[in-house]
Amino acid sequence: MVIGMRPEGSAGMRIGIDKERCIGAGQCALTAPKVFMQDDDGFSELLPGYEEALDGATVKEAVRVCPVQAITVG
Repeated sequence: MVIGMRPEGSAGMRIGIDKERCIGAGQCALTAPKVFMQDDDGFSELLPGYEEALDGATVKEAVRVCPVQAITVG
């Protein structure tokens, strides 16, 4: 699992991507393109510097549209 954290002093949102569950559908990257991208194999990962673009509503929508629930937010 890959975990990202927002910098201290922010809302503290943590995003997790379960690489074993991800099937590379790309819905997260389509929904929140400033936060998620697809790696060379087509699987989801967090963009470098995504913390500046973090929008809770958009990330929660990306979680919702993931067909295999590979993304978690805490």
